[in-house]
Amino acid sequence: MMKNRENTRLILVSNRLPIVLKKIANEEYQVQSASGGLVTAMTPILKRDGGLWIGWAGNYSEESVEVEKLLKKEAEKLNYEYRSVDITLNEYKLYYKGFSNEVLWPLFHNVSVFCNFVPKYYEAFKKVNKKFAKTVIDELIDGDFIWVHDYHLINMAKELREEGIKNRVVFFLHIPFPPVETFNRLPWRLEIVEAMLSYDLIGFQTALDKKNFLEAVVSLIKRAVIEDEKLEISKITIDKKEHQVGVFPISIDYDEFHDRAKSKRVSKEVEKIKKEYHHQKIMLGVDRLDYSKGILQKLRAYWKLLDENHDLHKKVKLIQIIVPSRENIIKYIHLKSDIEQLVSEINGEFTQPGWIPIQYCYYSLNNTELLAYYRASDIAMVTPLRDGMNLVAKEYCATNINKNGVLILSEFAGTKDQFKDNALLVNPFDENSVVEAIKKALLMDEKEKQRRMKNMQKIVKEFDIYWWVDRFLKASKI
Repeated sequence: MMKNRENTRLILVSNRLPIVLKKIANEEYQVQSASGGLVTAMTPILKRDGGLWIGWAGNYSEESVEVEKLLKKEAEKLNYEYRSVDITLNEYKLYYKGFSNEVLWPLFHNVSVFCNFVPKYYEAFKKVNKKFAKTVIDELIDGDFIWVHDYHLINMAKELREEGIKNRVVFFLHIPFPPVETFNRLPWRLEIVEAMLSYDLIGFQTALDKKNFLEAVVSLIKRAVIEDEKLEISKITIDKKEHQVGVFPISIDYDEFHDRAKSKRVSKEVEKIKKEYHHQKIMLGVDRLDYSKGILQKLRAYWKLLDENHDLHKKVKLIQIIVPSRENIIKYIHLKSDIEQLVSEINGEFTQPGWIPIQYCYYSLNNTELLAYYRASDIAMVTPLRDGMNLVAKEYCATNINKNGVLILSEFAGTKDQFKDNALLVNPFDENSVVEAIKKALLMDEKEKQRRMKNMQKIVKEFDIYWWVDRFLKASKI
């Protein structure tokens, strides 16, 4: 825990700050909390331990918004502070929409066919990482510990080191790291690996991600020496400089989710949902709009289930919630269109009086609604084609206060390593695998449901977000 380490302040660095600026009356702006896995994971830690969060707050120069003034005012309510990085909209477009999400995201999710290897994207990526580093340097004091998050900021430590910064700088990759044969398609593969090796500690979600990275290092840097390769934390030595590489599966605040799920407001919403879908088994999908989430594959498997099992008509319903994401990127526009077309076709073929097989929601739910859907659902379908961890699976388990839900989980989600003995594992590319898992979940007796869910809850509670942070900090020698 940072607060128990004297003279050590946590500087957390991420692509975006965990806030959004919303215009209110009289052309004024208000700071509101953002959503997302990193926000969910790290906000409780900063609330507990204090520190500084650095990221981009958006570009509001044309509206003459005093961003730093708003952030300082917001910090008065908190136990920590915010600082915004000065990035133009064009820089952000090339660095974020370009290199981060048209190169690194598809590459790291093993979909290199979607990559757009444009040199100016990489130049913008380096330039923006330098700006992040400068913002950190402007705030840096002796003893500060810098924790950098995710693929957008791989180059940041390299920029800090080139400015002579000696503070401990560590990095956690929230998304998967691809197999070496995929990674090596990147034109800047050596530069990216060397940038990652500017960190003192590099954290991954799973043992497979760590293994893939070590293989990339060995393939590109022949003088690298790997020690303790099969342990959770390994050591890379290059020219007498040591770097640690570890496995740290991220999690959630179990107690907060579990306790909030028991609230009267959530319970009231659960009753409303149950009443609306009386006598129907509810299957729930909660996914961000992204091709890595396997939404189309899930829908096709559900179509196959209904086509082959007419006895399930009017007895089961899929509630598919899609959280909007990257809506101005062409691949995501096409994906949304394909999803809505498929939903329309399934509902068109199978709808009967009093029963529509899919309830499709394209918006972000508030906390009460989300927790209520988690509790009301008999089955959660978490079936990404590739995912670093997937906190939806853990949130579903934490909020399942009656322990009667069933988790259907992709074997390509990082969560699989922890839940493999209790979730129903599926290959999302195999429709039959998903169909059989749904049928098994629908027929599962209460005793088995209770046993499986109890075991998964125990894992999430024991290895929660605080365990994750403390383990990462211990490995960082903080």
